[in-house]
Amino acid sequence: MSGRPSSRGSTASFEPVSGVTRVDLPSGPEKTELVRSMFDAIAPRYDLVNRMMTFGLDMHWRRQSVRALGLPEGSLVLDLACGTGDFIGILQAAGLRPLGMDLSSGMLAANHTGAPLAQADGAWLPMRRAAVEGVTCGYALRNFTDLGPVLDEIGRVVRPGGRISLLEVDEPSNGLLLAGHRVWFRRVVPRIGALLSDGPAYRYLPESTAYLPSTTELRAMLGEAGFSAVNQRPLSGGLSQLVTATRRGRP
Repeated sequence: MSGRPSSRGSTASFEPVSGVTRVDLPSGPEKTELVRSMFDAIAPRYDLVNRMMTFGLDMHWRRQSVRALGLPEGSLVLDLACGTGDFIGILQAAGLRPLGMDLSSGMLAANHTGAPLAQADGAWLPMRRAAVEGVTCGYALRNFTDLGPVLDEIGRVVRPGGRISLLEVDEPSNGLLLAGHRVWFRRVVPRIGALLSDGPAYRYLPESTAYLPSTTELRAMLGEAGFSAVNQRPLSGGLSQLVTATRRGRP
């Protein structure tokens, strides 16, 4: 579903802000190659730009996401689209055993966590069935070429009773916060990205929210992938969102 802009709505009502250059949104193999090359390009300054664009809140949201897994110490957790390793470091600090996978070789080269890493497409994970107790994924749902097969693969590799915790962008419901968020995310962030890293990549970022399925669609997709107890909640007033679910079946 995420391989093309959705005409059926998104998780939040993302609208363009004047002054932002529109970015053509690709699909299929073109999107896969764009995402791969884009993250290769921004890897060296990815962490710096992330901290600036979220005022450091992204690390707080990641810690909330790891706590929401509710897994015992020693559990094996896949961090999908692991990037430079922010999630992995938090998983390690929580006593969990993370391994990371990412499409971008540049991101993996910048990942110095010491965890096992592999380059992989989310739709074809090189893992056996029920291999892990949990999966984390930070701000990558909209970057997968086709989200349905990715969620199916997550369902395949998570054992019954296991947990997933997915972070994505969102928009505040409060009118004042919403207005400020739209200006920041759609006008200021692309300029910060252009100044410190790669301009086209950070112009793509706000536009890529069009790939997100609606909350109803995402719940249905997770159900089809074998998950129950799906819960979506806003973080920090709706600046981000956390989606958790449990793999159906007996442990």
